[in-house]
Amino acid sequence: MDIIQYRRRYSRSVITQMLLTGAIAIALILWQFGNIEEIYLNHQISAIGIIINGTIVILFLMGVFRIIVSLMGYAREERSLHRFIRNMQEDPENPLLEVPASSMISRRYMTMQRLYESRTPINHGALASALLARESTRVNLPRYINNILILLGVFGTIISLSIALLGASDLLESSIESEGMGLVIHGMSTALSTTMTAIACYLYFGYFYLKLTNVQTNLMSGIEQTTTAYLSPKFQVTNDNIIYEFTGLLRMLQQLIKKMEASHKQFMTMEQAMAQAAVNFKKQTEAMPDDLQEVKAILRDGFRLESRKDA
Repeated sequence: MDIIQYRRRYSRSVITQMLLTGAIAIALILWQFGNIEEIYLNHQISAIGIIINGTIVILFLMGVFRIIVSLMGYAREERSLHRFIRNMQEDPENPLLEVPASSMISRRYMTMQRLYESRTPINHGALASALLARESTRVNLPRYINNILILLGVFGTIISLSIALLGASDLLESSIESEGMGLVIHGMSTALSTTMTAIACYLYFGYFYLKLTNVQTNLMSGIEQTTTAYLSPKFQVTNDNIIYEFTGLLRMLQQLIKKMEASHKQFMTMEQAMAQAAVNFKKQTEAMPDDLQEVKAILRDGFRLESRKDA
């Protein structure tokens, strides 16, 4: 079971959602292009509506492009993190194998290694805060666009209502009533179109901006979990770690002492056995002359040999 809990392909799934949702939106625009053209392009007395709507759409497309670029970058980071975790599980001595040096997890590993080699205390919280601060700058443009889309719609509505009021004033003061009425209708139409554009863009952009922040949070969580599970035990030295290692050494010493005691008992048994064998050997050696005399007597009797004294 993997101890690191994060979604490995979250960025790719969000990009797929963006492409599918964008394709559906384009299909709806093409399907209702006649009505959209009637609202946005036809019967426009001034270019105010086109300018405001165009600005909203351009900012929207810029933000979408930046979100896609960020998601693609996070997808690469997710692959690098997955490869690093697999290396730590399979080959801990070579954790950066096939991991890009520019990836977040690679930079985190090298930073902790450098601090460890320089005997500098490692502050995990400071590293996490620095990474989060650096990554938050990636979404500055999407965050800004997400905050001003609705305001642009309100801004367009205010300008359009101002045009409508100007038309109403002309309607009341001018002898040519059609021009003032045209400005009133044009202003109200522009207010409606800019509000519709801003709301439609905000609905799409706001959802995927939220998804971008979720992807960022998911990746940061994976990196911090990996740091806690794999890198901190390898590089971080604290009083608790020292006590834990010292406790482990004591346990190993206790086991070694027990083994030495068992070996000593075996040596004592072997010593006693060897002493007993020496005693038995000595007894056998002392009894050997008598046995030899007995063998000689048996041989003389068997071969009917005379003893040297008789000879």
